[in-house]
Amino acid sequence: MTDLDSSDNYEQFVELFTQNEQALRTFVRSLVPTWHDADEIMQEVALVAWQKFGEFELGTSFIKWTCVIARFKALAYRRKFARERLAFNEALIEVMAEEATRESEQRKREIEALENCLKKLPEKQKRWVTLAHTPGVSSKELAEEIGMKPGAFYMRLNRIRGTLLSCINKNLKQEGVA
Repeated sequence: MTDLDSSDNYEQFVELFTQNEQALRTFVRSLVPTWHDADEIMQEVALVAWQKFGEFELGTSFIKWTCVIARFKALAYRRKFARERLAFNEALIEVMAEEATRESEQRKREIEALENCLKKLPEKQKRWVTLAHTPGVSSKELAEEIGMKPGAFYMRLNRIRGTLLSCINKNLKQEGVA
């Protein structure tokens, strides 16, 4: 492998890993009792995934591939600390891993559907929804800023949310997910 190939692989790996890190971290956390445990396993998963990145087939699901690595790392971690009271048995970890993988894929589809539906909203409505879900911004302050009464704004925001929910459900149904 040339230095250029190595650099390209590194960039591809970093891009894929960062795109999927939150979903992977959530998956790992579902397999172990604490966030500290999940952090330790994530470090090991990142290292192994990078070491084995040459085996990964581009175009396939990176999250599924790394979840397999994470599952084995969680099992190894569990064996290491099997004497602790909060350790999960291997069968439970397998069941939890399968469920977490399904949930992770479902959340990803839901987020994609939400993003697509947000694009379809008029610019003003998109801005309202985004601001209404920004930490530290209250609906009352937002209503005052745009010159509406809080109750009227809240009702309008709920209608927009209903429109988004219908759009999301329609998109998921079309994909055969809902």
